[in-house]
This record gives sequence, C-alpha cells and structure tokens, in this order.
Amino acid sequence: MKVVCVGGGPAGLYFSILMKRQDPSHDITVHERNPAGSTYGWGVTYWAGLIEKLHVHDPESARTIGEHSVRWSDGVAHVGGVRTVHHGDEGFGISRRKLLDILAERARALGVRVEFESEITDLAQLPDADLVVAGDGVNSALREQHAAHFGPAAAPGRNVYSWLGTTKVFDSFTFAFVETPHGWIWCYGYGFDADRSTFIVECSPATWAGLGLDRATEAEGLAVLEELFAEPLEGHRLIGREHADGTAQWLTFRTLTNRAWSHGRLVLLGDAAHTTHYSIGAGTTLALEDAIALADALRDSGPGSGGPGSSGPGGAAELPSALARYERERRAALLSVQSAARYSAQWYENLPRYLGLPPRQMFALLGQRHSPLLPHLPPRLYYRLDQLAGRLGPLRTLKRWLGPRLARTVHARRAIPASRQPMAEQPAEVSRAD
Repeated sequence: MKVVCVGGGPAGLYFSILMKRQDPSHDITVHERNPAGSTYGWGVTYWAGLIEKLHVHDPESARTIGEHSVRWSDGVAHVGGVRTVHHGDEGFGISRRKLLDILAERARALGVRVEFESEITDLAQLPDADLVVAGDGVNSALREQHAAHFGPAAAPGRNVYSWLGTTKVFDSFTFAFVETPHGWIWCYGYGFDADRSTFIVECSPATWAGLGLDRATEAEGLAVLEELFAEPLEGHRLIGREHADGTAQWLTFRTLTNRAWSHGRLVLLGDAAHTTHYSIGAGTTLALEDAIALADALRDSGPGSGGPGSSGPGGAAELPSALARYERERRAALLSVQSAARYSAQWYENLPRYLGLPPRQMFALLGQRHSPLLPHLPPRLYYRLDQLAGRLGPLRTLKRWLGPRLARTVHARRAIPASRQPMAEQPAEVSRAD
C-alpha cells in the first residue's frame, strides 16, 4: 500500500510504525505542517494498561516511552487550606514533545518518511495514495473538506481553561480548588519530566471575567494565577504559551463527534474523529488505540486473512470493509470512555454542589465523578451509599446496575425532538485559539 498520514501527532506516527512492522514494503509518508520540535502542550498522561498494549504491538517504542516517563500513584487535593491524599492506581506522564520525538525516530528507523513543514489540506494533493489517514486534529482540514459526508458536530462545554506549564515538579497528581470573590477556580497538575509539570487551570466564564483574566495579557494572567495557586506551586512560576499579540490562551473544550469516520480512501484518526474531555486524561491513549485498531483491521483484511479479494488491504474490495470494521470497533470501545468524560466535565461544571462537603468526602466524590448515578443523588447520600457499597457486595452490584440505566433514561428524555423543546441559550465561545 501507499499510505499517507496527515498530521504528525501520536496517532499518525504510531499507525505508521505499526503498518511498517506488519509489512516493510508499505510506502508510508507522514506529513506534519509544523516544524520539528514545535509541538503544543506540555505533558500527557496515560495509565499502565496503555503501556502494556504498546509492549505487545511494538516493544521497542514502548520501552523507550517507559524510560522517559515519570510515575505517580497518589492523588493530592488542596481544598480550603486542607491537603488530602488518596492512594490510587499508578499513572504516567511524559513530555508531549519527547513522545513525538520517540515515535518519529522509531518511524524513520522502520523506513517511514516523516516530512515536517508539509501541509496537506486537500485530498487532491495526494492522487496516488491508496489510503489517506487524517490525523490532523480536532480542526482537521481534510475532514472539513468532506464535512457533508463526515457530519462533524462539536458541543462546547461551559467552563474555560488554560493549558500551562510550571517549574514545580509534582510527585502526585495534584488538584487545588480556590474560592475567590468571583467564584471557584481550580487546577490539575502532574509531572512529566525531571524539571516541569503540566498545570491546567479551569473555572466558569463568570469567574474568569470577574478575575479580569478575560482582559489580562499572558504575563498579567500568569501573575494572578501564581498568587491564587501559591500553595500547590510552592513559589514556582507558571509558563504560558503567549499568542503573537501578547494575549493569553483560554479555551472552551469542544466535544467532537462525527457521523462517519471514513470516506473512500480517507479515514479519520484520533482527535479528527472524536474528542473526550481532558479531565479524564485519555486523549493520547485513545489516539494510540485508534492507531492499533486501524492497523489491525487493515492487516486482517489482507491476502490470506480470509478477507474478500486478493489485492491486499489497499484494494477496492478490502479497504471499505477494513475501515468499517475499524470504525465499528472503536465506536464500541469509546462508549464507556465518552460517558465517563461527559460526566467528568459536568462534575466540574457543577463544582459548588460538592465543595460544601468535608475535604475527604469531596475528594472521594472527585474520584467518583464518572458515575452516571452521582448527578441524581444528594452528594452526602451518594458518599454514604458508596462507602456501604465498598463493604456490601449486593449494594455494589445494585449501584453498578442502576447508574447506567438511570443515565439512559435521562438521556432519552433529553433527546425529545427539537420542535418540542424550548430554545436554549448556547454558551458563549471564549476561545482565542483552536
């Protein structure tokens, strides 16, 4: 096959690695519009289950990723001057730039051409490609060129956030919640190398405006945030990503879905196909799992695999069935993750509901924010039931059974035809960048 990956993010690079490992004769090029080393973001997170999958599919890159990752097993929350610790599962952080460097180097070693400062915005630029993989992010130009077929839809969240870095190295996944005269503002912090951590700040639009962050320059905004989060930062500075005009970067998260994931020889991968709220830390994992699923579907549809035709996965007979299988499998796998992300985002959007609890109870419900049952019960009652469920097996089974069913009922009631629903005001878009 002649394969072109548009977008040099984790999804496109890892897919190219897997395809070359399956068959070194594949002709594969990755086009990245930005210069080498100019990635956005600070560090990304993943969990033990992902690194185990990577070891199965490409042990060499998995080992290198593991060697350059930092680990933690505790969560720490600062609420009202009280520090609470929760012992949980082992998590990992790695610099996004380092992750991309590892994957690009591995891809090149296998014979993949990785071309930086090479922008592809039109399928007509790639007339000879058997397969074009659009891994060019949430604003995918190739997807938008065929938007009528893919049917993309983006639902904005209510809160605003800024993705920052800091010289404070957190040895635990750290949360801090600060009350201001204009409402609550909070952060998530986690280390990703020996010198820096990611530091994400979130709040409601009213709090954002009340603190003057909507009008502040990058430097002014960082100074405000450093004062607000002085306790977890312990005197360390925050690092931003200033725009050319000196303004800070504040965004509203958009949950992207698509009606279809493939169109002829074009297929969507990673954020071009779907997004999940950053508060569950699954974006990079889902992108890499997309790459694994797509490579597996193409391999299993080739000659000798029992698939139709005999011209290989690039042939007219095999490609549509392989892409359909990829989409079907990934949609099914994403259901629970998308549900968790939706409830996690809503938990933060309704944060005052939980901040009246004692810090330990509040932190416990922070860990339960993916539950479809939690929004429908008083927080103190849910906490007591959760504590009992931890000791009583039948109650734990009932809780797991009731939550999804209640969520489906509520979702069905909300899915009333638009003609029968009152018009709702949409949240204002406050982003200064995509």
